[in-house]
Amino acid sequence: MLHELYRATGLPVLQNRTFASAEEARASASADIVLVQDSQSGLIFNQAFDADKLSYDADYQNEQAHSAQFQQHLNDVEAILARHFKGRNLIEVGCGKGYFLEMLREKGYAITGIDPSYEGDNPDVIKAPFTRELGLAADAIVLRHVLEHISDPLAFLAQMAAANQGGQIYIEVPCFDWIVEHNAWFDVFYEHVNYFRLADLRAMFGNVLEAGHLFGGQYLYIVADLSTLQPAPVETPSLLTLANTFTASLERAVQIIRAAPAQGSAIWGASSKGVIYSLALQRAGVAVDRVVDINPAKQGRYLPLSGARVSSPQEAMDALPDGANLFVMNSNYLEEIKRMTDARFVYHAVDSASFQ
Repeated sequence: MLHELYRATGLPVLQNRTFASAEEARASASADIVLVQDSQSGLIFNQAFDADKLSYDADYQNEQAHSAQFQQHLNDVEAILARHFKGRNLIEVGCGKGYFLEMLREKGYAITGIDPSYEGDNPDVIKAPFTRELGLAADAIVLRHVLEHISDPLAFLAQMAAANQGGQIYIEVPCFDWIVEHNAWFDVFYEHVNYFRLADLRAMFGNVLEAGHLFGGQYLYIVADLSTLQPAPVETPSLLTLANTFTASLERAVQIIRAAPAQGSAIWGASSKGVIYSLALQRAGVAVDRVVDINPAKQGRYLPLSGARVSSPQEAMDALPDGANLFVMNSNYLEEIKRMTDARFVYHAVDSASFQ
């Protein structure tokens, strides 16, 4: 039985794909979300998801490593890998642009990458989706922010276990409990068909070596033995409901912008959260003056559906008056952003309790 949790219509199919023009961005594909929970498995997923709508290419930009705060997160991940995988052969499935893979190589790891959106020239990265037919195997697999994109996560892990003939695995995904606790409606998007809790990950494996939270609670991780993958949870899963106030923070932002239009406003963060947030504000009848991102690959390009142009931090600081409202999409970066902008603005961490 499926238990409905949340609906959203007309969201970008690929929220991290940027466009060369506003017209192209506004004409990009959209799709709906019907978030449900399976009462038997406990897994949460978008019932309306269609994987055929997704196509990852070089215009897909989700690299976060330009931030010192995120680099610290990657160091935390490497420390976990070192406890279990040091000196072993690794495969990183979904290595993106290869930043983490190169970081591991510099630390002495023997690692092969797989990702269709890879743009570099490392011969040890295969520019393709993972399939059993690739014939790759390693002592352990690194799977960071991939499983939330896969229609049938257990079948995908089973395919990986068969292809690799067991081995160990590190999995990292967003934490749905964090989304619920922080009313982070802007952290729900079409690309992510699945939304996991720590109990969901634990229930997938008979032998869990380590598990917990990372990145201020926003991410989950687990280190497990792939050969102990379980098709069904051992215990009855807990069912969720979302608060009536889940999307209330959108109206708060609308009121702030409307109360002082001459004050100026901007969204800081043009990745997934900022894409959804800017689109929701636009549809609510208001628009910020700037959407800012530190990733050079996004700057000067346009966000899907909203057509909002991405500014560099310097461009935004030059244009915005002192005291402008900055809507910070991820509170993990709040202090970093304040330092970068000399504390000139009024900062709203939209995922914080104070903004709810």
